Amino acid sequence: MGAFADKVFEQVRRIPRGRVATYGQIARMIGSPRSARYVGYALRTNPSPGTDPADIPCHRVVFKDGALAPGFAFGGPDVQREMLIGEGVVFADDEHVDMGACLWDGL
Repeated sequence: MGAFADKVFEQVRRIPRGRVATYGQIARMIGSPRSARYVGYALRTNPSPGTDPADIPCHRVVFKDGALAPGFAFGGPDVQREMLIGEGVVFADDEHVDMGACLWDGL
């Protein structure tokens, strides 16, 4: 994916702790509004997942309804959920982030 993935990683690094963004939101931010699926593909190749400042926090990217990725590449949805809870993300139910409380505005 090269340059596309690099743009995705750059935007995902901007998502603050305690917030989430959607695949579509990241796609729009990089100028590819119809490429949400490709954002997901790029994140599956994330060379540095995690929460350290130099990492790419792909666990902070969710579906537009707040659902977690069923195949979260780095441990499954349970790991993604625990990572988000650890950062203060609020859940509406067991499988959905409270988007009203936690959606990042991109600023």
